[in-house]
Amino acid sequence: MTAVVALKPVSDVVAARPDFDEARLAWLQETLLANRFLPEPTADSIFVGDGDFRAIGVEFLGHLVRFGGILPDDRVLDIGSGIGRLAVPLTQYLSPAAAYWGVDPVAEGIAWCRERISPVYDNFRFDRIDVAHHIYNPKGTIKGEALKLSFEPESFDFIFMVSVATHLPPREIAAYVREAQRLLAPGGRLFITAFVLDETAKSALPQRDPRLQFKREGEGPAWLVDRTAPLGAVGFDDGFFERVIQRFGLSLCLKSLGHWRGQPAAHYQDILVAEKKG
Repeated sequence: MTAVVALKPVSDVVAARPDFDEARLAWLQETLLANRFLPEPTADSIFVGDGDFRAIGVEFLGHLVRFGGILPDDRVLDIGSGIGRLAVPLTQYLSPAAAYWGVDPVAEGIAWCRERISPVYDNFRFDRIDVAHHIYNPKGTIKGEALKLSFEPESFDFIFMVSVATHLPPREIAAYVREAQRLLAPGGRLFITAFVLDETAKSALPQRDPRLQFKREGEGPAWLVDRTAPLGAVGFDDGFFERVIQRFGLSLCLKSLGHWRGQPAAHYQDILVAEKKG
């Protein structure tokens, strides 16, 4: 992945889709944080990231709407659905006419979602994919670079990968973007979070998250924090995602850099949004 591809300038503010309503979204987020009836896994069963399970899910609902443009009636695919951190708040945003699929290699997470979410919200479904991953599914039978999800082409309007690309090698990123291109309907969007090693991130501002001391792996494009656990946190050369997205026929419509690098931002990881033109 070394070819240099000319890219069009990308705005850091995505155009809102028709139904976006900031006041309603803010009210919904406040309501979700106070809703004691929503399902929540026990603390010792949460295997995704750190921080407050509910608060992070609600925060990302806001990012999916504000930056990604997810709509209440969308057909949604959550790649790396984990133990339902984003599925739970989406139960209160997506309409009964929408459809949500979550896929993940961790059986315990899929089982919890099927037991606690699907019986109440029958348009929310979850499937385990036996894709190999050194951390989450070391005995998986499917290589990540050969991944093909069992959905028909153009089955979804919105696909998201939150804290997934941050744990994948470059060749697998390409496989997931290829699948997203196949599965998105015309006009559909792909939302990815990542660590992008732009010049600011490389300069290592004092405010940068001290846990993310990335070092470039060989000739790139991957940057690793710990070579003994290479998929614990993976960053990428600036421009890598743009090239992959363009290679598979999608158009980047947003790139918003996060505050992990030490500069002010509304979100921690970097966010990229690509669209499949109609």
